[in-house]
Amino acid sequence: MRIPFLSMFITSPFEGIQEHAEKVKECAWVFQRAIECIIEERCEDFEHFRQDIDKLEDEADAIKRRIRGHLPKGTLLAVDKFQLFRYLREQDKVLDAVEEGLDWLSFRSAAGIPEVLEKDFMLLVEAVMDPIEELSKMVSEARKYFSNFSESQRTRVKQMIHTLRQHEHEADKLEDAVKEKIFNSIDDAVAVFHLVRLAETIGSIADHAENAGDMMRSMIAK
Repeated sequence: MRIPFLSMFITSPFEGIQEHAEKVKECAWVFQRAIECIIEERCEDFEHFRQDIDKLEDEADAIKRRIRGHLPKGTLLAVDKFQLFRYLREQDKVLDAVEEGLDWLSFRSAAGIPEVLEKDFMLLVEAVMDPIEELSKMVSEARKYFSNFSESQRTRVKQMIHTLRQHEHEADKLEDAVKEKIFNSIDDAVAVFHLVRLAETIGSIADHAENAGDMMRSMIAK
């Protein structure tokens, strides 16, 4: 049974989860700037973007450890502890996908992105930013819900999860369109492989954000 007044006796783990979500969003911003850098062909600072991601990931890992360390066995929570950990793991996979995308891009960063695909990749990156922005807002609203269990607040969280899903669906459509264009406009097999994998990795950022939203929906379910 969920008892709201428990929040008076323990620190809400959602404070840390929201902090972690903000780190995920920061990483996504860095990734977006790195893609812009590649497209604008002025990437002397490309390695700095990777270093920024590594630094933010270290900070996010420290937040994860703090959350887990503050939930000793027997701690009473407003939500199942293992659900909480599964949610945190999926939110962290958003960050992992961002890092993977930047690493994969770095393998052929000198080749850049073909001009015919520049606009398409930028649209895809912008599309996956929307679920991440919504993810951060969702965590903030869920934090409020778990402090007061207001039905209106629960409805608000559910609406945000629905919006997150819509953003992910739009990102999926753009990913498919990018891959189709790659196959129809690029002749070099290595470039095709690299660009298709890049598009899939970028798309997976939104996929993990949607998965986190689904897990949040499970946590707020009655």
